Amino acid sequence: NDIWCLCIDIILAQQISLPVCLLFFRLLSSVKATLQHCTAEHQVNLVDLIRKYNLDDYGYIKMINFIRSTVSASFQIYDYIHFLCDDPLLQTDPEELCGSEGSCLASGADPHNALVHRAQAAEERARSSEEALARAMDDLHKLKVLAQGLVLNAETSRSGTLGGVAELREDEDEAYFSSYGHYSIHEEMLKDKVRTESYRDFMYSNPEVFRDKVVLDVGCGTGILSMFAAQAGAKKVIAVDQSEIIYQAMDIVRSNQLEDKITLIKGRIEDIKLPVEKVDIIISEWMGYFLLFESMLDSVLYARDLYLADGGSVYPDLCNISLAAVGDVQKHQDRIAFWDDVYGFNMACMKKAVVPEAVVEVLKADTLISEPTVIQTIDCNRVCLSELEFSSDFHLKITNTTDCTVSQIYTYWLLFICSLSTCYTKRNNIVMFSTGPQVTKTHWKQTVFLLEKPVSVQAGEELQGKITVRKNKKDPRSLWVTFELRDRKQTYSLQ
Repeated sequence: NDIWCLCIDIILAQQISLPVCLLFFRLLSSVKATLQHCTAEHQVNLVDLIRKYNLDDYGYIKMINFIRSTVSASFQIYDYIHFLCDDPLLQTDPEELCGSEGSCLASGADPHNALVHRAQAAEERARSSEEALARAMDDLHKLKVLAQGLVLNAETSRSGTLGGVAELREDEDEAYFSSYGHYSIHEEMLKDKVRTESYRDFMYSNPEVFRDKVVLDVGCGTGILSMFAAQAGAKKVIAVDQSEIIYQAMDIVRSNQLEDKITLIKGRIEDIKLPVEKVDIIISEWMGYFLLFESMLDSVLYARDLYLADGGSVYPDLCNISLAAVGDVQKHQDRIAFWDDVYGFNMACMKKAVVPEAVVEVLKADTLISEPTVIQTIDCNRVCLSELEFSSDFHLKITNTTDCTVSQIYTYWLLFICSLSTCYTKRNNIVMFSTGPQVTKTHWKQTVFLLEKPVSVQAGEELQGKITVRKNKKDPRSLWVTFELRDRKQTYSLQ
């Protein structure tokens, strides 16, 4: 009879969500009453057991289930134990059973104090959860950096292949060329006087270089460089572009009565066949942000290796990339620390997404705090495709007269357009321009890499670091740029 009464109590407890004594002897009104009953009647103090064995949630549940199953076996009530699947004892947080100082909330303490203890315990759990989440986010970031490192350290090119851009199918490269089908981007480039007038001045001041030559214009756009070359005396100009802008270029050439000298071909230089076997000169405006973004230089080198005659030249022919330090704490605050408090909400997790994105902008000259240093020089007539991915150690000499903070690293590039046969004897044949922040602004601006944690430096100090530049294997027109600075490593994307 006692066993049947016990079984009925179990079923009733399940129906009305009341706890049953841990040893199945009695139906009780609450978890608190159950704990007090077990302590007084059976000398089983759950709180003491939790403390003694330092049980977490999982350990506590295992203990309750073990006691339940052991007792049910002794009473031979296996068929009824499943009725306790919603056992209130199992739904109780073991931390809530004990106050913040280890005193049991079920031991008859003052109700107000009990609530205070529960609130403190909940606050502590929330704090611990936030710390655990922060650790998890940090681990995830480290894993991401590790994964990027594995990709960046992979073999940069496969034996016997042409390289990333040349291997792209036309449909894979469609988005890139579609972006140059819009008129606004060509208007911006044409209005960039530093860019456009440098090409014009070089060709018009070196007519002997172009006279009676066959010229290839890679990525001709509106055809402005092709028309400069024709006016400078070229016998024939072949202009190639895959974007839709080439149809406007055809109209422009006809409007200027240059169709007898300029032939326009729609297509990628890697996919088409030129109407001539060799050309004497290759001209191109291939430069992107950070100089190498968009990897258009790959196409110029492809054309050079396939079509350039012996003794021919590529223009521009020489360029270099430089970097320097920026000390702009306010900019750092606006871009990075901003996420710590956004209208009262903590969005610091966004930093992990914001920091790795390189920024293209015009810097204020008064924020520069170091001398620039050259990290890579490219001779377009000799460089190999594999050399466009590189690593370079650098030293930045701090020019500030007082101790300061490096908040960003910025890069710019310097370009020379000159005739190698005459530039060392006739200085007026050299044309060059820079995209640095201390000269006339260009549409390339500067490429800026924000440091997640600014670096403190002293006046006159030489800050040492390393930069690694790799193409994004999934999108070879994009770049991964990794900085190593003061035992910190951060990879940025240009895409």
